[in-house]
Amino acid sequence: MQSSHTPATTILIADDNPQILELLEAYLEPLGLRILTARDGQETLDVVESRHPDLILLDIMMPHRSGFEVCRILKQNPRYRDIPIIMVTALNEIADMERARESGADHYLSKPVNKLELLDRVRELLNLDKPAPPAPNDA
Repeated sequence: MQSSHTPATTILIADDNPQILELLEAYLEPLGLRILTARDGQETLDVVESRHPDLILLDIMMPHRSGFEVCRILKQNPRYRDIPIIMVTALNEIADMERARESGADHYLSKPVNKLELLDRVRELLNLDKPAPPAPNDA
C-alpha cells in the first residue's frame, strides 16, 4: 500500500476542462485518496448529493452553474457546509478572490496550479499528515 490514509477519503474535482481534471488527478495521486470528477456545476451538486466527498476542488467558470453558485448552494446547506471547498480557477483578480470567499470557499488557487501548494492545501483541509522533512546533512 502506498498510503496510510483511509481510502474512504474522497476528493471531488469539478472542472469542465478534461486536461485540468487529468492534471489535478495526477497531482493528487500520491495522497492515495479516492477521486471523483464532475464536468459542470449541476453535475457537481449531483455528485455531492450522492457521494458526499470530503473535499471539493471547484472551478469557477463551468456550464450550467458557476463555481460561485455551487459553492454558495453547498455552504448554505447544513448537510454540506462543512465540506471544505478550494476554488481552482483561471480568474485571479482580487475581486474574484473576494467573491470566492463571500460564496463560502475555504481557499482559492489560481491556474496554472502549483502542485506543492495544492497538496499543502488539501493536506491542511483534510488534516492529513505532512510528509517528514528531509533529514539534515550536518553529520
